[in-house]
Amino acid sequence: MFLQRENLRMVRKLAVIAVGMFAFGYALVPMYKAICEMTGINILALGEQAIPGAKPGVPANTQVDTSRTITVEFDANSRGPWEFKPAQRSLQVHPGELTTVVYEFQNTQNRRMAAQAIPSYAPQQATAHFNKLECFCFNQYTLEPGEKKSWPVVFYIDPKLSKDVTTITLSYTFFEVGGKTPAAPVAVAPPAVAGEGQS
Repeated sequence: MFLQRENLRMVRKLAVIAVGMFAFGYALVPMYKAICEMTGINILALGEQAIPGAKPGVPANTQVDTSRTITVEFDANSRGPWEFKPAQRSLQVHPGELTTVVYEFQNTQNRRMAAQAIPSYAPQQATAHFNKLECFCFNQYTLEPGEKKSWPVVFYIDPKLSKDVTTITLSYTFFEVGGKTPAAPVAVAPPAVAGEGQS
Protein backbone atom coordinates (compact mmCIF):
# COMPACT_ATOMS: atom_id res chain seq x y z
CA MET A 1 0.00 0.00 0.00
CA PHE A 2 2.76 2.41 0.99
CA LEU A 3 4.75 1.46 -2.07
CA GLN A 4 1.76 2.12 -4.36
CA ARG A 5 1.28 5.58 -2.82
CA GLU A 6 4.96 6.43 -3.39
CA ASN A 7 4.76 5.22 -6.98
CA LEU A 8 1.64 7.31 -7.61
CA ARG A 9 3.33 10.40 -6.14
CA MET A 10 6.39 9.83 -8.35
CA VAL A 11 4.19 9.45 -11.45
CA ARG A 12 2.44 12.74 -10.65
CA LYS A 13 5.78 14.54 -10.22
CA LEU A 14 7.06 13.15 -13.51
CA ALA A 15 3.83 14.16 -15.27
CA VAL A 16 4.14 17.73 -13.94
CA ILE A 17 7.78 17.88 -15.10
CA ALA A 18 6.85 16.55 -18.56
CA VAL A 19 4.01 19.08 -18.96
CA GLY A 20 6.31 21.88 -17.75
CA MET A 21 9.04 20.89 -20.27
CA PHE A 22 6.48 20.77 -23.10
CA ALA A 23 5.12 24.22 -22.17
CA PHE A 24 8.64 25.66 -21.93
CA GLY A 25 9.60 24.23 -25.34
CA TYR A 26 6.40 25.58 -26.88
CA ALA A 27 7.05 29.06 -25.42
CA LEU A 28 10.71 29.18 -26.58
CA VAL A 29 9.98 30.35 -30.15
CA PRO A 30 7.91 33.44 -29.21
CA MET A 31 10.34 34.21 -26.35
CA TYR A 32 13.29 33.98 -28.75
CA LYS A 33 11.58 36.29 -31.28
CA ALA A 34 10.71 38.82 -28.56
CA ILE A 35 14.29 38.89 -27.23
CA CYS A 36 15.73 39.21 -30.77
CA GLU A 37 13.39 42.07 -31.62
CA MET A 38 14.28 43.93 -28.42
CA THR A 39 18.04 43.49 -28.79
CA GLY A 40 18.24 43.58 -32.60
CA ILE A 41 20.41 40.45 -32.62
CA ASN A 42 18.49 38.52 -35.24
CA ILE A 43 17.96 40.48 -38.43
CA LEU A 44 15.42 37.87 -39.61
CA ALA A 45 13.09 38.74 -36.74
CA LEU A 46 13.30 42.41 -37.68
CA GLY A 47 12.72 41.60 -41.35
CA GLU A 48 9.31 40.11 -40.53
CA GLN A 49 8.02 43.46 -39.34
CA ALA A 50 6.00 45.60 -41.73
CA ILE A 51 7.94 48.84 -42.23
CA PRO A 52 6.20 51.59 -44.21
CA GLY A 53 8.20 52.67 -47.25
CA ALA A 54 10.75 49.87 -46.90
CA LYS A 55 11.27 46.93 -49.23
CA PRO A 56 9.65 43.71 -47.91
CA GLY A 57 12.03 41.81 -45.65
CA VAL A 58 14.53 44.71 -45.34
CA PRO A 59 14.60 46.62 -42.04
CA ALA A 60 14.75 50.42 -42.23
CA ASN A 61 18.04 51.86 -40.96
CA THR A 62 17.20 54.94 -38.96
CA GLN A 63 20.90 55.71 -38.41
CA VAL A 64 21.53 56.74 -42.03
CA ASP A 65 22.02 60.49 -42.52
CA THR A 66 20.56 60.98 -46.01
CA SER A 67 21.17 64.73 -45.84
CA ARG A 68 24.94 64.16 -46.33
CA THR A 69 27.02 62.38 -48.96
CA ILE A 70 30.66 61.38 -48.48
CA THR A 71 32.93 60.27 -51.30
CA VAL A 72 35.05 57.28 -50.28
CA GLU A 73 38.14 56.68 -52.42
CA PHE A 74 39.87 53.28 -52.42
CA ASP A 75 43.61 52.88 -52.81
CA ALA A 76 45.89 49.82 -52.91
CA ASN A 77 49.65 49.63 -52.40
CA SER A 78 51.78 46.50 -52.85
CA ARG A 79 55.06 45.72 -51.13
CA GLY A 80 56.06 42.84 -53.37
CA PRO A 81 55.62 41.22 -56.80
CA TRP A 82 51.86 40.70 -56.82
CA GLU A 83 48.72 42.41 -58.09
CA PHE A 84 46.45 44.19 -55.62
CA LYS A 85 43.68 46.65 -56.46
CA PRO A 86 40.14 47.73 -55.52
CA ALA A 87 37.32 46.61 -57.85
CA GLN A 88 36.18 50.26 -57.93
CA ARG A 89 38.13 53.43 -57.25
CA SER A 90 35.45 55.42 -55.40
CA LEU A 91 31.80 55.59 -54.43
CA GLN A 92 29.45 57.91 -52.58
CA VAL A 93 27.83 56.87 -49.30
CA HIS A 94 25.60 58.40 -46.65
CA PRO A 95 26.91 58.38 -43.07
CA GLY A 96 25.48 55.34 -41.28
CA GLU A 97 24.87 53.46 -44.55
CA LEU A 98 26.23 49.89 -44.65
CA THR A 99 28.42 49.50 -47.74
CA THR A 100 30.44 46.66 -49.28
CA VAL A 101 33.42 47.03 -51.61
CA VAL A 102 35.75 44.38 -53.01
CA TYR A 103 39.55 44.27 -53.28
CA GLU A 104 41.21 41.90 -55.75
CA PHE A 105 44.54 40.17 -55.20
CA GLN A 106 46.70 37.77 -57.20
CA ASN A 107 49.93 36.08 -56.21
CA THR A 108 51.93 36.40 -59.46
CA GLN A 109 54.96 34.59 -58.03
CA ASN A 110 55.84 30.93 -58.64
CA ARG A 111 55.90 30.22 -54.91
CA ARG A 112 53.49 30.14 -51.99
CA MET A 113 53.34 33.28 -49.87
CA ALA A 114 51.74 34.48 -46.64
CA ALA A 115 50.53 38.08 -46.67
CA GLN A 116 48.48 40.63 -44.77
CA ALA A 117 47.12 44.13 -45.41
CA ILE A 118 47.23 47.17 -43.15
CA PRO A 119 44.74 50.03 -43.59
CA SER A 120 45.20 53.77 -43.34
CA TYR A 121 42.79 56.68 -43.68
CA ALA A 122 42.90 60.24 -44.90
CA PRO A 123 42.07 62.64 -43.42
CA GLN A 124 43.34 61.34 -40.09
CA GLN A 125 40.19 62.46 -38.23
CA ALA A 126 38.16 59.94 -40.26
CA THR A 127 39.98 57.00 -38.66
CA ALA A 128 37.82 56.90 -35.53
CA HIS A 129 34.60 57.16 -37.59
CA PHE A 130 35.35 54.55 -40.27
CA ASN A 131 33.87 51.32 -38.91
CA LYS A 132 34.72 48.03 -40.65
CA LEU A 133 32.44 45.07 -39.85
CA GLU A 134 34.27 42.71 -42.20
CA CYS A 135 37.71 43.17 -43.69
CA PHE A 136 40.45 41.00 -45.17
CA CYS A 137 42.89 43.12 -43.13
CA PHE A 138 41.73 41.28 -39.98
CA ASN A 139 43.63 38.13 -41.04
CA GLN A 140 46.77 36.79 -42.66
CA TYR A 141 46.37 34.73 -45.85
CA THR A 142 48.42 32.01 -47.50
CA LEU A 143 48.19 32.11 -51.29
CA GLU A 144 49.41 29.51 -53.74
CA PRO A 145 51.39 30.48 -56.89
CA GLY A 146 49.06 32.31 -59.30
CA GLU A 147 46.13 32.17 -56.86
CA LYS A 148 43.52 34.94 -57.15
CA LYS A 149 41.32 36.21 -54.32
CA SER A 150 38.49 38.72 -54.04
CA TRP A 151 37.93 40.06 -50.55
CA PRO A 152 35.02 42.21 -49.33
CA VAL A 153 35.25 45.18 -46.99
CA VAL A 154 31.96 45.89 -45.22
CA PHE A 155 31.88 49.29 -43.55
CA TYR A 156 29.86 52.29 -42.46
CA ILE A 157 30.86 55.83 -41.57
CA ASP A 158 29.73 57.12 -38.20
CA PRO A 159 27.27 60.01 -38.64
CA LYS A 160 29.20 61.82 -35.87
CA LEU A 161 32.01 62.48 -38.37
CA SER A 162 32.59 66.22 -38.81
CA LYS A 163 30.48 67.74 -41.60
CA ASP A 164 33.66 69.37 -42.93
CA VAL A 165 34.82 65.95 -44.14
CA THR A 166 33.35 65.24 -47.58
CA THR A 167 36.00 62.83 -48.91
CA ILE A 168 37.73 59.89 -47.19
CA THR A 169 40.52 57.80 -48.69
CA LEU A 170 40.77 54.19 -47.50
CA SER A 171 44.19 52.85 -48.39
CA TYR A 172 45.58 49.34 -47.90
CA THR A 173 49.22 48.29 -48.04
CA PHE A 174 49.60 44.56 -48.74
CA PHE A 175 52.89 43.04 -47.59
CA GLU A 176 54.40 39.59 -47.27
CA VAL A 177 54.36 38.24 -43.73
CA GLY A 178 57.85 37.46 -42.47
CA GLY A 179 59.42 40.52 -44.06
CA LYS A 180 59.70 43.95 -42.51
CA THR A 181 56.25 45.46 -41.92
CA PRO A 182 56.01 48.70 -43.90
CA ALA A 183 54.77 51.89 -42.37
CA ALA A 184 51.21 52.87 -43.22
CA PRO A 185 51.07 55.12 -46.28
CA VAL A 186 50.80 58.82 -45.56
CA ALA A 187 48.28 60.96 -47.42
CA VAL A 188 50.10 63.40 -49.69
CA ALA A 189 48.58 66.77 -50.61
CA PRO A 190 48.12 67.21 -54.36
CA PRO A 191 50.81 69.39 -56.01
CA ALA A 192 49.97 73.07 -56.41
CA VAL A 193 49.03 74.14 -59.94
CA ALA A 194 51.42 76.66 -61.48
CA GLY A 195 50.16 80.20 -61.13
CA GLU A 196 47.79 79.31 -58.33
CA GLY A 197 47.69 81.80 -55.47
CA GLN A 198 49.50 84.48 -57.51
CA SER A 199 47.87 87.84 -58.00
